[in-house]
Amino acid sequence: MKKLIQKIDKLFRVSERGSTISRELIAGVIVFFAMVYILPVNAGILGSIPDSNMTAIFIGTALCSAIACLVMGFVGNAPLVLCTGMSMNSYIAYTVCASSKMAFTWTEALTLVFVSGVIFFVITITPLRQWIVNAIPNSIKGAITASLGAFIAMIGLKGCGIISFESGLPTLDTFNNPTVLLGLGAILLSFALSQAKGILGKLSLAITMGITVIVGLILGACGVEGMPQFSTSYSNIAQNFGAFFDNFGKCFDFASTLANVSAVAVIFSMVFVSLFDATSTLIAVGKDCGVLDANGQLLDGKKVMMADATGALLCGLFGTSTVAPLAESSIGISVGAKTGITPIVAGLLFALSSLLYPAFTVFAPINGLTPVTSFALVSVGASMFKSLKDIDWKDPIVAITSFVIVIMSVLSYSISDGLGMGLIVYSLLMLVTGKGKSVSPVIYAIGGFFLVNFVLRAII
Repeated sequence: MKKLIQKIDKLFRVSERGSTISRELIAGVIVFFAMVYILPVNAGILGSIPDSNMTAIFIGTALCSAIACLVMGFVGNAPLVLCTGMSMNSYIAYTVCASSKMAFTWTEALTLVFVSGVIFFVITITPLRQWIVNAIPNSIKGAITASLGAFIAMIGLKGCGIISFESGLPTLDTFNNPTVLLGLGAILLSFALSQAKGILGKLSLAITMGITVIVGLILGACGVEGMPQFSTSYSNIAQNFGAFFDNFGKCFDFASTLANVSAVAVIFSMVFVSLFDATSTLIAVGKDCGVLDANGQLLDGKKVMMADATGALLCGLFGTSTVAPLAESSIGISVGAKTGITPIVAGLLFALSSLLYPAFTVFAPINGLTPVTSFALVSVGASMFKSLKDIDWKDPIVAITSFVIVIMSVLSYSISDGLGMGLIVYSLLMLVTGKGKSVSPVIYAIGGFFLVNFVLRAII
């Protein structure tokens, strides 16, 4: 046993990085419980797409996350845990598929995810990934993150029933619906717990979800209508995995997908979002876990980036949205995680979760509302607004561009449209003010691409 521990220590360089195996194991368990809420939330969001299957999405998300975490652990040897992000799934469900301007089907959406994953993987194995990220000014990156936060928060408020679009415009609910009140309580509780210090604050979403479920079940037992409840129709594990295998590999509908004029723009947006989500997480937590050296460069950076790109490559096949390293990884790092053992533990727990779907049916929609899960979108969206501090508000061009990106992402119900309009405005303003030479050609190329896309959508 002692020799095995020594081999594990050497393989993952545990002692070399100033950690212990027990600390890494504990961190993996903690991070998993901080992120497990994503499984039912993601299944609920993508499950709203016609012809999709919540059971299949739940299992696919769990298994794809498990594989990505194992690759990160064994190949990247970094304490970064991967799962589906809250921005990409909302974008797919409520813009790519639900928008009348795009109206992609479920299989077409998976095809878009698969193609964008392949492109992201190719970009990762070349220097292109770093070039693109470096070409975008930090202020614009902050605006992009904030726009994602605003978008998913709006989706969360809609999912809780707090705002409604029945009249065509967003209106505030009258709060006479018990389901809506449950969602409102969950949002307020998550906000309050997020301010707590230590592990309590970092596990705020998981704790809030657990309390919301318990309160809902108790109220339901007392006769209050519109409360969450367990379903018995998903109790057969064989049937659950049968649904998963039916959904597996439905990402090769290239002909009809690429026939949609918006396909290229959507693929580009998915690659763009994946690029920033994954890279920003690596940079944000790298200094705290020993992944970055004294000069801010990634140690074994190629391996770490290859590991996170693997998740993006597989997600379309598994029938889920893009898998990437998430900010919740910082929870494990805060308790001392420094090696790949942490994501390996989390990955094994994700795999185990795929067998436990019946326990998660309590998160299913209630008359179209999802109070048990949608609060998380509001809470995560609010936290993403911290990126506004990275914007140089003293620069009028940056301020206008940031405004356009955020407001148009929300009002157009499309992150890609908001991003495209923002970059077009930024390029134009820099040119007319004589600052065009300071803008990277990459920005002009991206802005030009979106401009052509808008023109084609107008005339076709």
